[in-house]
Amino acid sequence: MSAPVYRNPVLDADWSDPDVIRVGDDFYLTASSFHRVPGLPVLHSRDLVGWSFVGHALPRLVPEGDFVTPQLGGGVWAPALRHHDGLFWIFYPDPDRGIFVVTAPSPAGPWSDPWCIKPGRGLIDPCPLWATDGSAYLVHAWAKSRAGINNVLTGHRMRPDARELLDDGVVIIDGEGICTGLEGPKAYQRDGEFWILAPAGGVATGWQMAFRSKDFFGPYEHRIVLATGTTDVNGPHQGAWVTAPDDSDWFVHFQDRAARGRVVHVQPMRWDDDGWPVIGADGEPVRTHAIPVPGHALTAPATSDAFDGPAFGPQWTWQANPEPSWYEMLHPGLRLFLHEDPGDLRRLPTVLGQRLLAPSVVSVELRLSEDGPARAGITILGRGYAWLGLERTDEGSWLVCRATASPESEGVGGFDASAPAGPEHDLVPPVPCTSETVTLTVHIGSDTVCRLGEVSYTPAPGFWTGTTVGLFATGAGGHADFGPVRVESP
Repeated sequence: MSAPVYRNPVLDADWSDPDVIRVGDDFYLTASSFHRVPGLPVLHSRDLVGWSFVGHALPRLVPEGDFVTPQLGGGVWAPALRHHDGLFWIFYPDPDRGIFVVTAPSPAGPWSDPWCIKPGRGLIDPCPLWATDGSAYLVHAWAKSRAGINNVLTGHRMRPDARELLDDGVVIIDGEGICTGLEGPKAYQRDGEFWILAPAGGVATGWQMAFRSKDFFGPYEHRIVLATGTTDVNGPHQGAWVTAPDDSDWFVHFQDRAARGRVVHVQPMRWDDDGWPVIGADGEPVRTHAIPVPGHALTAPATSDAFDGPAFGPQWTWQANPEPSWYEMLHPGLRLFLHEDPGDLRRLPTVLGQRLLAPSVVSVELRLSEDGPARAGITILGRGYAWLGLERTDEGSWLVCRATASPESEGVGGFDASAPAGPEHDLVPPVPCTSETVTLTVHIGSDTVCRLGEVSYTPAPGFWTGTTVGLFATGAGGHADFGPVRVESP
């Protein structure tokens, strides 16, 4: 009998910049969450293929006052997850504030309040390393948009409790003459050698580098160990080396797929005769492979939600730090209290969203209270957005389907998060609605093209994120009640 196989991507949604560790027989993953709250999702797996939610390590973004409104593309960038000295550690960067650390005795928490180990702008992609001799180190990259430099990696000596850096830091790897866009370092130690695995060449177009040295501070040799090659997996990079219980090695990385987000692949990894890692099929991504740890039931992160528990599921996040007054659980059902309308759903903190899953059919029941002008519904939200739902005016209630263009202005990273979206326009004429409750349905194709009713909408990715599927309600007073959200195969 042939061994069971998996097919990449193993997480076909926006799990950006994944980092993975194994503790015992269990694998854990965290990822960038940017401006989404709660942040730092934590997933669990027994086989590196099926994943399920554990929770989040960051209930609120800090400093809290800075995140009362959506800070699109800001917040939590690429984190590093480690297990050391009986604790789980996550080092994460806020590119506008510095490098932060949280710890917990268990992946489910409770997680500590974050502390800043290195303040400053443009500090990104941190990773700690506790060496076998008891010393501790930190490596990080730089965001040119904030710091004016990139393509270099900086290293520090660190107190083992990660409460302080012990030096001013030095450049341990300079990408000049080697590559462009060097970032996302992950640090390891193997057989007395220090390894830094780091992507280069750009999110959608790059490749994976490996660097090795006898000393953490260098000098380092380098090789390209994973690239697109003859495959259709663009930019395969930025991830984690993890060893399974049978001592087989694996590399977990992402692929940028625009509106779908940064999806997660698992690659086999071996070592050549010169002691260098060989990832995938001789340095190219594999589409299918034998499951790393066979014998486990396939799982996937939750998507549907009946809203029948004490809180909504962990798949949901807000666009800013939430307040208790924003919602109420109806058991079953979810009530969103109407929030002042900023005229741009990207600026509405009370959008409750989850990652777009393609292909899928998303449906939800909606009832809008009778307390004045308001609108509520389901939105496909990125740099631009579309929404389907109810609008109540002085003339009555209407079933509407509207969209706005993505902003045309360009900024750092090829887009400008501060630019307003284009004005909303009707995709179809509004239809009078006399029913108290409506069912809203969005069909999301395998190409991520969305059908809202009878019209199609092609979503744009968000600001460093994939597209969000969200629920919202705006107005001067009252509420909107949402029934079960069902995310099903088409």
